[in-house]
Amino acid sequence: MIRREIDPSTRNTPLVLLRGSTIAPPRASLYAKLELDQAGQMKHRVARYLLDYALQSGEIEPGGTIIESSSGTMAEGWARVGSALGYRVIIVANKKAIAPIENKLLALGAELRFANRRATEGGWQASRLKRLIQELQVEPDAYWPRQYDNPQVPAAYAEVAEEIIAAVGRVDIFVSSIGSGSSLCGTARVLKEHNPELHVVAVDTVGSVQFHQDYKSRLQSGHGNDIIAGNIDYGLIDEVHWVNDGEAFHACRELARREGIFAGGSSGASYLVASWMAQQAHAGANVITIFPDRGDRYLQTIYDDAFLSRKGLEEMTTATAPVTIDYGQAQAERWSRATLPHGGPMPYYRAGTPTSKELTARFEKLYPRSIRR
Repeated sequence: MIRREIDPSTRNTPLVLLRGSTIAPPRASLYAKLELDQAGQMKHRVARYLLDYALQSGEIEPGGTIIESSSGTMAEGWARVGSALGYRVIIVANKKAIAPIENKLLALGAELRFANRRATEGGWQASRLKRLIQELQVEPDAYWPRQYDNPQVPAAYAEVAEEIIAAVGRVDIFVSSIGSGSSLCGTARVLKEHNPELHVVAVDTVGSVQFHQDYKSRLQSGHGNDIIAGNIDYGLIDEVHWVNDGEAFHACRELARREGIFAGGSSGASYLVASWMAQQAHAGANVITIFPDRGDRYLQTIYDDAFLSRKGLEEMTTATAPVTIDYGQAQAERWSRATLPHGGPMPYYRAGTPTSKELTARFEKLYPRSIRR
């Protein structure tokens, strides 16, 4: 049997020099790694790496079934890589989040399953996880990549770091949005091997629970989280910035106008924060950020004036600098920053916040599967 090889063309995405935001013109050199330039955006790289690893380890057979939970980008990565190579791909999603790309995913060959109600504990991530584990009762032999807890997911980003190092040499500040923690931590871990003094900045959303904040409803997707993912290595992160919906969306629009890059909300938020970090840095420093997702799924939200007006965001202005708050002592309402409390008594997240590992164990006990293989 001839098996089509995993597509190697996802390597060496462009690294571009940015002018930076008008509210925080940079002194240092500011670069963006355009992971959105891949066919399946940033998660194309992850799907390719994980599928290759799963084949070698025997976790999946050629032509088998892949099932994963996603709010969008991971879904496209698996749909493009898995379906094109002859695998059955099942994506568990929530309807509202996936609606802008639903037809694209179906055209690429994915099957969709929907979680229909947001869980009180753990939000949509928990609801999707529960539905996924229920689906595994029907598809017990399916390969589940476990994007929140699989250490191979951060490992997939080692090549991102190597590409950055090959292009610019020393990296002084690394800024990245954070959801599952895999892209930030996987890239930062390797960058720190080259420069132990690297300063790592996580970009989160106002209303996300990942850094000792309470849950609040938010419009941003692609970063932020309602649960604590196992792949977050808090020890690698020096500071966190929270950006609210209006600030992120207006930054996306400036990114399009000023840099010619049409990107999603996590890229806009990272652009805002990375520009400010590059303004604070010395003139000879290299500041790197990652733009993971394109703007096409946000045409009816971020890039729609009527949508911004309905949400009361059309007149929002962004401050020229973040508010500095004490970690775990204050709630972020607008662009804010805090230093992580390494080694101190303050925990990284609030007691009782659900974790992906705890939820997985709970749901697997409720809905056990019997592997036929």
